[in-house]
Amino acid sequence: MKRICVFCGSSAGAQPAYAHAAGSVGRMLAARGIGLVYGGGKVGLMGVVADAVMAAGGEVIGVIPEALMRREVGHGGLTELHVVGSMHERKARMADLSDGFIALPGGYGTFEEFFEVLTWSQLGIHPKPCGLLNVGGFYDPLLAMVDHAVREEFVRPAHRALILDDADAERLLERMADFAPPAVEKWIRPEQR
Repeated sequence: MKRICVFCGSSAGAQPAYAHAAGSVGRMLAARGIGLVYGGGKVGLMGVVADAVMAAGGEVIGVIPEALMRREVGHGGLTELHVVGSMHERKARMADLSDGFIALPGGYGTFEEFFEVLTWSQLGIHPKPCGLLNVGGFYDPLLAMVDHAVREEFVRPAHRALILDDADAERLLERMADFAPPAVEKWIRPEQR
């Protein structure tokens, strides 16, 4: 993987562990020679992960919509900063530039971005790994909801396996490097057609 897209909060969150994890991920990416693609912000966990990659000499590519750039949320010291017209363009550009995706703790935007690329993986639009860094159990309730959807037969077990979740960033990156998408042709049972 040459570049990983990190989705994360524009807030630092309530627990210091979130910012600590964001900084660790940034340093880890740089140490492995993996570039960071992210939402281009200088605030919250977004700023922490970008600053950590840059401080360690790594590549950082930000993608930010013009409306957020005008509010001076954009990070000015990146390797590259792409200013785009909309959130849709932002997500498409980040996906095109990335070889995999990691979600750190965050809010609605982080959830939406992660589930969009996860859905694209399910549909076979891309074969890229999608990881959740489950810092301090942050994603436990979300993973429980996904497991509930599996039990209720809205998500196939093979598609549940598309979510690589781990509390340890090193292990998560190793699992992402070894990822091979499942060979599942259909997600609807024949009797449902």
